[in-house]
Amino acid sequence: MKPTLLVLAAGMGSRYGGLKQMDGLGPSGETIIDYSIYDAVKAGFGKVVYIVRDYFLEDMKAHVAKRYSHVKCSDGSPLEFVFVTQELNKIPAGFTLNPEREKPWGTAHAILMAKDVIHEPFAVINGDDYYGKESFKVLGDWCRAHEHSKGRYCIVGFELDRTLSESGSVSRGICHYTSDGVLTAIEEHLNIAREADGKVYGDNSVNGEKHVTLEGKALCSMNMWGFTPDYFEGSEVIFRTFLEANINELKKEFYIPYAVDCMVKDGKAVTEVLSTPSRWFGVTYKEDRPGVVAKFADLVAAGVYPSPLY
Repeated sequence: MKPTLLVLAAGMGSRYGGLKQMDGLGPSGETIIDYSIYDAVKAGFGKVVYIVRDYFLEDMKAHVAKRYSHVKCSDGSPLEFVFVTQELNKIPAGFTLNPEREKPWGTAHAILMAKDVIHEPFAVINGDDYYGKESFKVLGDWCRAHEHSKGRYCIVGFELDRTLSESGSVSRGICHYTSDGVLTAIEEHLNIAREADGKVYGDNSVNGEKHVTLEGKALCSMNMWGFTPDYFEGSEVIFRTFLEANINELKKEFYIPYAVDCMVKDGKAVTEVLSTPSRWFGVTYKEDRPGVVAKFADLVAAGVYPSPLY
């Protein structure tokens, strides 16, 4: 069984100043998604599902056709690509969209767009985050081990120290879990940064505590998940309940941690916390771009990736 990689690439890129999904950051013009797919193929994934917006669907298809036409899976078969669009009017029957709403419904809604094209264990990643090949190996192994499972999910947790920004503070969801690695909660913290004393501090958005000392080795969420396909059915039920309460809201979003938390609390799912030795990096603002370009150049120079990648 070859698991599927679902790439969340529908973001507008308003803070970045353009489509991050299409920005060439590698030495030969590779995008962050190109590196993620390269690592996923090496880890045994066999299909890539892109979640995009209608307005850049054709550009993304053209990029994929040009970049991946000769890419093979680990068993020699062609790598499969599927494109699905996320638009805010794609909601269940019986709900009427507020005509003033412009913002899409969030990451958990984006995953639901793929319910008709994924029937096997799958991974979810952001299109503008670099996760590292070790992370895809961990996630690929988990997906294959749960080919016949139901209600078993996972999150790949990154050490907080390895997700800090060199140019400013960040927001991260700190994972809380049992001694045997079962997720109990994701606690959002804001304004996280390492300060002059060498310690990491942040503001707890759950209880309102400010300037809390955080453990650098604590595992945090970078939106890298693994799911068995029954996730779609459970998430759709929760989305309907979410819409009943929020259909007229203009900015409320349906996020993955919320959907997972609901299923865990209802006893319909168990979520494992997996760890990775990889260091995360990504682009949020245009100012992040030079640092990411330099990091990819270093990885190529160290022999981690070829150049060109394909």
